[in-house]
Amino acid sequence: MPSLNPSREQLAEFAERMPDNTPILMLNLLRFNAQASYPEGSEHTPCTGQQAYATYSKTALKKVQGVGGSVELLANAHVALIAPSDEQWDQMLLVRYPSKQAFLSMINDPQYQAVTVHRTAALSDSRLIGTTAVTD
Repeated sequence: MPSLNPSREQLAEFAERMPDNTPILMLNLLRFNAQASYPEGSEHTPCTGQQAYATYSKTALKKVQGVGGSVELLANAHVALIAPSDEQWDQMLLVRYPSKQAFLSMINDPQYQAVTVHRTAALSDSRLIGTTAVTD
């Protein structure tokens, strides 16, 4: 079953379990639709999933930077060496935020929320994993 958007329960768990006032890294694993899958009746120009994700990314990057975050790494995925055979990804994205509060404020921004339609249309599956750096 594809995972595209966090549920209320997942957001609540993220808010509870991620440390306060600590820089976080959000690991994104992305699998694109061959053709973007917009909701029926919406008026969007037909495009590939990667093109729809690029449309989303233009605004998302501004919002990430607006809360003090940055893209640390964007990489194409080629092969999963240790994973279930049906688990394949197209890209990996690592985004740094100054805190979980910064991330949560970004995803609650109305302009950000408006462009997530492109992210949802772009992806056939995804993972978004909140992490912190190990320091020792």
